[in-house]
Amino acid sequence: MDTEFFLFLFQCVAIQVCARVQIFLCSCDWSSFIMAEVRPLRALHYASERVDLAQVITPPYDVISPQGQERYYERSPYNSIRLEFGKEEAGDNTLNTVYTRAAATLAEWRFQGILQQDETASYYLYQQKFTHNGHPFTRTSLLARVRLEPWSARVVLPHENTLAKAKEDRLKLYRACATNFSPIMCLYEDPQGRMRRLLNTYTPETRIVDEAGEEHLLHPITDVQQIALIQDFFAQRQLYIADGHHRYETALAYQREMSEQRRGLHPEDAVNFTLMALIDVNDPGMLVLPTHRLLMNWAPETFGAQLSNVTDKLSTCFMIQTLQDVNTSEEIQSQLLQAGQQETALVLKTKTQTLLLTLNKQGKERMEKSGHTPAWNVLDVAVAQRLLLEDGLGLDAQAMTAGTHVRYSHDSQAALTELQNGDAQAVLFLNATPLQQVCDVAKADDRMPQKSTYLYPKLITGLIMNPLW
Repeated sequence: MDTEFFLFLFQCVAIQVCARVQIFLCSCDWSSFIMAEVRPLRALHYASERVDLAQVITPPYDVISPQGQERYYERSPYNSIRLEFGKEEAGDNTLNTVYTRAAATLAEWRFQGILQQDETASYYLYQQKFTHNGHPFTRTSLLARVRLEPWSARVVLPHENTLAKAKEDRLKLYRACATNFSPIMCLYEDPQGRMRRLLNTYTPETRIVDEAGEEHLLHPITDVQQIALIQDFFAQRQLYIADGHHRYETALAYQREMSEQRRGLHPEDAVNFTLMALIDVNDPGMLVLPTHRLLMNWAPETFGAQLSNVTDKLSTCFMIQTLQDVNTSEEIQSQLLQAGQQETALVLKTKTQTLLLTLNKQGKERMEKSGHTPAWNVLDVAVAQRLLLEDGLGLDAQAMTAGTHVRYSHDSQAALTELQNGDAQAVLFLNATPLQQVCDVAKADDRMPQKSTYLYPKLITGLIMNPLW
């Protein structure tokens, strides 16, 4: 009888323990257990004894104009533009395209020894030294290959939506070349500065100065112990895409295609990885430029009255202050930066007036009804979009994307010049978006408004490449 009683008692205790464990598992924040798998790579890169590295690197394809494309073609027969962003030619057909030419060029350069693959897997310390408005910056990143994970895994987090057309172009290049020619820019959080201290122990051995006078410094990290420390560090981290959402989604699509064709992929297959530049969100060289909104193409005879009506609407959501004798871009940005330290602030400028708009209590309440997360609601660009462009001017997301009434500029002086020349009817000046807010929106699984961030400068193309074979 005693045995049966103790057995019964044991079962009761076991049931209680299992129930508590289940409650614990359900309540856990499993993001703390998620691991980013960051690996060294056997990089493909230019043979420095065969080419002048300064003549073969380019900015990313998506910021190169047709004129720039032509210039890079003329600069060197080995310029990476031929791989990343080839020219269309008369007579192109399904067998002869920019993508097949890129694949043929890649094979030819490998055969000629123009491109060589490292024998040893390495991480790469990559630094960019540049100036902006007279101030020097050094941005430090770690080039590595990172295991692809679907968005749902919450390992790599996005903050913006993507366009199908751009992804289709990149997917065709993937299929033809099976190589990452340029890295995706990702952020990580390192409040203790562990990775910063580790990377500061290296002195880069490769130095390239590009056409803009910016320096690109590269150093391979091959020490086995250091590699283990780096892998351990990132195994505790989530990653936040700062620039390169299209390329990451393309990598996922290519991975799915290869898995279907091969009826599965081995976990170590190179297709499961993509090239990234990993940067500390608090890196002192991370420069985010504001993206101002230029308003245009309203009927001149009605725009003044329309803007007056908008100002009346805005008075319920903003404290409005007329700025006297504030005319230069430096003065505008100074006033805006000072006001923005206390509360969300915007400057709306026309030829005849300059208004400082500071969000008030009613404006905050209006933002709370946006249907987005709290992380989204506090973004300056979200306030500008929802309260001024949508509520004030009646523009929806499609109208803003079309570019009929809104254009974007990262240069406050250029935006002001367009206003003075009559190319814009008004300019909405914004402060830059803090990178921590980008991470917060990504953590909340939300998406930022169009043109929320501009990270300067872009990562360079052509330093190292990641083969997917």
